[in-house]
Amino acid sequence: MSNEVKTDISCLKVSSKSSPASVAGAIAGMIKDGSNVEIQAVGAGAVNQAIKAIAISRGFLSPVGIEIVCIPSFADIVIDGEYRTAIRFVVEPRDVHSIAAIEKIKLSSTESDPESDAASATVA
Repeated sequence: MSNEVKTDISCLKVSSKSSPASVAGAIAGMIKDGSNVEIQAVGAGAVNQAIKAIAISRGFLSPVGIEIVCIPSFADIVIDGEYRTAIRFVVEPRDVHSIAAIEKIKLSSTESDPESDAASATVA
């Protein structure tokens, strides 16, 4: 197994009706898998839900030694042929200690799951 953390970015689109706890679980899962997460929100309600989800995900990740940062930006997007401005949040591990914690989680989950070893052996 490689000690490198993936740098691919998965995009979550959040609406004002999104459940912050559900989005937080998705964020935490992707961060634990080694992916950076991009969250896209259009409108004040959606941005509110996205920020709450990021805060909740921090609560899920901090106890296992993973600290995250959030980098906001604007993005011009097209929805139904109409130009809109979205807010994008990139969520990623904060430092090398967090990356080490991710690797430790990934390593312990593969060591404790003999089926994952068998599955990887059959793919190779």
